[in-house]
This record gives sequence, structure tokens and C-alpha cells, in this order.
Amino acid sequence: MTSSPIITLNDGVQIPQLGLGTWQMTDDEATASVLKALEVGYRHIDGAAIYRNEVGVGKAIKESGLPREEIFLTTKLWNAVQGRELARAGLERSLEKLDQDHVDLYLIHWPCPAKNLYVETWEQLIDFRSEGLVRSIGVCNFLPDHLDAIVDETGITPSVNQIELHPTFQPDDLITHCADLGITIESWSPLGQAQDLEHPTVVGIAERLGATPAQVVIRWHMDRGFVVIPKSRTPERIVANFEALDLTLTAEDRAAIDALNVDNRIGPDPATLNE
Repeated sequence: MTSSPIITLNDGVQIPQLGLGTWQMTDDEATASVLKALEVGYRHIDGAAIYRNEVGVGKAIKESGLPREEIFLTTKLWNAVQGRELARAGLERSLEKLDQDHVDLYLIHWPCPAKNLYVETWEQLIDFRSEGLVRSIGVCNFLPDHLDAIVDETGITPSVNQIELHPTFQPDDLITHCADLGITIESWSPLGQAQDLEHPTVVGIAERLGATPAQVVIRWHMDRGFVVIPKSRTPERIVANFEALDLTLTAEDRAAIDALNVDNRIGPDPATLNE
């Protein structure tokens, strides 16, 4: 069976480079999708408290019959429970719903700069790691000034920054800043919510290679060194996305996709989202 390449994070924890995202799934859909993904060969499942499907994700992990140590499980702390007083309860609820005693990666979902709680929330994540409740800690959607603030205050660098990243939205300054700090980038909305799959450049490469546009874009993320977590509820697409592991892009293909960046942000701006 083909298996995902492994990336070693800055804390020594190893993460499969290709995972399954579970955004916008019900519990039942998450159970079915995660079970299918694990059957196909995925070993990295990305979830979040705000997705409201942690029970379904946890059920699939239990029903898969796979040893827990073979599965890399991520969840995220939602904005409403940032801060010293609430963060622990947020993690405990996630662990209860997932029916797990730990997760492999725990992320602050958004910095919410106007709340000014992300530094003390990061301090809580450091404690959670020390207690063995999480193996690795990171952030989502943190911009360079947010990253610098938590590193300067605590001396602890996130292992991961999960950010919006797809061919038509490549925040190069943030990518460079993460690289300088030794932070691994994970790409959310890696297919541009399917919009980027219709770009003639992507379609042309896919036709030449006999691949799907999604496979081309997933392979591009991996070739760039990013962890990529495409979401799908469709069994056939879950399988096809995993088959991107067998695809080879040329340097010219990668350069052509690199050139598609037009600052096409689809999701919220981390500088202003504070809900």
C-alpha cells in the first residue's frame, strides 16, 4: 500500500504530509469519510472543535481497528475558549468527544488579535504538551506579528501554522517567515474550494499527465514541502486524492502553478477576524 511521506516537525514529532480534512461534515459523514480514508491508507486526520463532528471522527478511529499510534490526529481550540480560564475546558471537551486521552497536534484556530488572548492561550498549550495531553502544538492563521509575539513571550515556536494556501492564494511573506522560524506550513482550502481546479493551467497539466486537477494541486503542495489536508465526503475522491502520491510534476509544472498567485483569499482575514 502506498503511504504518505512523513515530515519531522521542529519538536521531533512526525506528521504524514497528506491528510484528510473534515470541515463541513456531520458526525455521520465524518465517521464514514474517516473510515474510508483510513482504509485507503491515510494516517492523518485533521479536525476541529468548531466543526462539531469530533464524536464522528473519534468513532471512526475506534472502529478502524488500527493501532492508535498509527493515526495522527489533529484538533483545534476555538476562539470562544481562548485564554487561561477557558482553554483547558476546551481541550477536555475535545478529548471527551473524540474519546481519546491525547491528540497528536493541537492548534489555536485563529489569533483573534482584538481579543489579545492568543499569547496566554499559547502558554496553556505549552502546559498541555508538558502534561502529555497533546504531542505537538501549533497555530492556524497566524500572521508574522502573531508568530513573533508568542515566540518572543514564551521562547516556544509552534510546530505548525495551518493557513489558507492554494494556487491562487500564496502568501509568500508568511510562507517565508514560517520557514525562517522552522515552522511547518499546513495548507487549508488547498484546492481553493475547487475554484483553482478550473484554472486552464491546472487543467492542462492534469490532461497531459492523465490525472485529475485535484491530484495535480495536491502534488504541488507536497512538492512545495507543505502538509496538505484536502477534504472530501465522496469515497471516490478520497481515493483519487490519495493517489496524488503517485503523481510526478516537472519543475516546469510547479513553476507554472507557482505563477498563478493573484492574492485570491477565500476565507477570513486573520488580521481582522475576532469572533
